[in-house]
Amino acid sequence: MTTTADKLAELREKLESAKTPGSPKAIAKREAKGLPTPRDRIDMLLDPGSFVEMGALAKLPGDPNNPYGDGVVTGHGTVDGRPVAVFSHDQTVFGGAVGEMFGRKVAAIMEFAAKIGCPCVGINESAGARVQDAVTSLAWYAELGRRQEPLSGMCPQISVILGKCAGGAVYAPINTDVLVATEESYMFVTGPDVVRKITGEDISLEELGGARNQAQYGNLHHVAPDEKAAFEWVRNYLSYMPSSCKELPPIVNPGLEPEITASDRELDTFIPDSDNAGYDMHDILMRIFDDGDFHEISGQVAMNVITGFARVDGRTVGVIANQPLVSAGALDAAASDKAAHFIRICDAFEIPLVFAVDTPGFLPGLEQEKIGVIKRGGRFIFAFVLATVPKVTVVIRKAYGGAYAVMGSKQLGADINFAWPTARIAVMGAEGAVDLIGRRQIEAAGENAPAVRRQLINFYNENIATPYIAAERGYIDAVIEPSKTRLEIRKALTLLRDKKVEPNPRKHDLMPL
Repeated sequence: MTTTADKLAELREKLESAKTPGSPKAIAKREAKGLPTPRDRIDMLLDPGSFVEMGALAKLPGDPNNPYGDGVVTGHGTVDGRPVAVFSHDQTVFGGAVGEMFGRKVAAIMEFAAKIGCPCVGINESAGARVQDAVTSLAWYAELGRRQEPLSGMCPQISVILGKCAGGAVYAPINTDVLVATEESYMFVTGPDVVRKITGEDISLEELGGARNQAQYGNLHHVAPDEKAAFEWVRNYLSYMPSSCKELPPIVNPGLEPEITASDRELDTFIPDSDNAGYDMHDILMRIFDDGDFHEISGQVAMNVITGFARVDGRTVGVIANQPLVSAGALDAAASDKAAHFIRICDAFEIPLVFAVDTPGFLPGLEQEKIGVIKRGGRFIFAFVLATVPKVTVVIRKAYGGAYAVMGSKQLGADINFAWPTARIAVMGAEGAVDLIGRRQIEAAGENAPAVRRQLINFYNENIATPYIAAERGYIDAVIEPSKTRLEIRKALTLLRDKKVEPNPRKHDLMPL
């Protein structure tokens, strides 16, 4: 007869075996590379000692030698004291590929996140579908895809891409809110060997799926130098987010600096006198939000537009700003996708939007037309119009053409619009406008044409492309001193805090996809 002590010993033996279920060869290979275990990665994400594992002793029936865990570690813990559900692939078990128990465990933790209303973080290092499980593996990938949809927009979903991820192991993450990877990670539908055999295309692993390239392709929202930095970025991201759409994000240090500061006053002399002189928009963003706090999203792609989170009076806001140092802040197809995606995240989780505008318009050219700037720019407009959260716009300098409209114009649904005295709001810049409407006058000037053109440009800038015409027509609510911007944004968002928009009774919209 077995004793209680025997039973406890058996339990401890099974749990110990479950900690290292992979083959000795696979474990040795991981150790040789210096890679963390799935549980080490979870510990990097969560608060120390908070992880509670679920399904440690799950295993595929039919063969007593099947490993515990079935290639994935699942459970829950906390980040900054708030609940978070998590799963982490174990590359030493079937290459981290999905099998039946693997699928059941991940499905269970996603359902757990939906039930209690908390973020779900997936740590991915997987070869994709488990070949030896045939259709069962595919069925469970489909099951997981179905379970992602109810979580989307209800609880934050974050994917961390580590090592090599292929097939279903990239299709699942791409449907989460944000994807983070390390510089030495790869993601692709099929690897270079298969591509070479099927299409004859000879392509390197780096070009096909390297993290930096995948960021440029629009599939990653942050590339970190190493795993520790990746998990720190995720922790910081979660600090700006609510646990679910039924809550608001945490309030951090409200009521600080209620008066104009020396940093605020620096804005009064910040904008260069020359319209063509560049400056770094980050320097303005650091001054108009709480404590210079800014968490950038997609900061390594489409850098002509800046997206990220800041705080206003301790409350999270989403920021979209043009970057004059890159393409003069002009919008293009990639920037439109980046902004539209960010707006959708903010609107889903009731995070107000603040726009900082300095853009000469949309980037023209054949290449932009080929890659669909019309449709993708339309998607940006559509996302902005659909967003029901409070929307505040500050026109810093240029707001020309279609970019004026999409960058938080009142006509598209912004609630409160400010402009600095340096703002230039018009259909196009002075040079282009004068060449169009003053062409005959310039041609008639003969030798004096350059001087006449310069006079017309100065007249246009001083009398037409100013914030005051927009203010006279109610398109701008106030022209403000730059030094007052931080406090004006604070007052505006306080006023808008109880904004409510009744949902349209239709089934869904038809965003241009």
